[in-house]
This record gives sequence, structure tokens and C-alpha cells, in this order.
Amino acid sequence: MNRALAFASAGLASLSLAACMVVPDAPNVERTPKPAGYAVPIGQPVQVGDLVVTPKGVVEDSRCPDNARCVWAGRLIVKTQIDGTGWRDTTDITLGETYGTHDRVIALVSGIPEKKADRETRPEEYRFVYEAR
Repeated sequence: MNRALAFASAGLASLSLAACMVVPDAPNVERTPKPAGYAVPIGQPVQVGDLVVTPKGVVEDSRCPDNARCVWAGRLIVKTQIDGTGWRDTTDITLGETYGTHDRVIALVSGIPEKKADRETRPEEYRFVYEAR
């Protein structure tokens, strides 16, 4: 009986310590959607018309750096989650292009910061603006 009690006590102590564990590099992002027009980081939802749009990650950032000369302008593509009433769609959206789903059209209209030739942009530095069309 004492052995069972000791085992149960050790298990409860482990659970209480696990509840206090710190997760390194976890993004500090609110889950409440920001208002339309707000520049949001990866993982932060934003209200776009009657939709909630969440950038999930950068798929490609081949834009010409602002401190370089390029033959091709490049593009920024963002994996984006779109939530409507009773449905969810996840797709890649390219900066400056529109995307239509469920009789709605949205666009990724801004992606900052601009790309630099001398350094890579870290995922947490990006901010995106979406709008309904």
C-alpha cells in the first residue's frame, strides 16, 4: 500500500512540474483576430471581411532585395489559413494576387519587411496585411 501511495505521489508531482514547463522559442501571438488592415505576424489571426485569415508561414520569399538590382522582381508566397462560418481552407497566397474561395475573394496586399541582400529575414520578423476584394 505504501508503495502504491509513493508511486501516485510521484506521478502527481511530475504532472504539476510539467504544467510549469517553459517551451523555448514559442511565438508570443494572440489568438483573438486583429481588425481588418492590421499587419499581423505568422500565427496571428486577422479579420478580413467576414473571414478570419491567419498567415501560417512563408513558403517563398524570392523578392528582389531593396538594396540590389534584379532582372526579376521575385515573389512572396504565404501559407494562409482562411476560416469562414462552418469551413476552413488552407492555401498558398502570393503577394499582390487574389484568392477566391466560398464566393469570397481575399488578397495579400503587403509583406514586410522588404527583403535585404545582406541578411535573411527571420520568420518572427514578417508582418502581413490581407484585404477582402
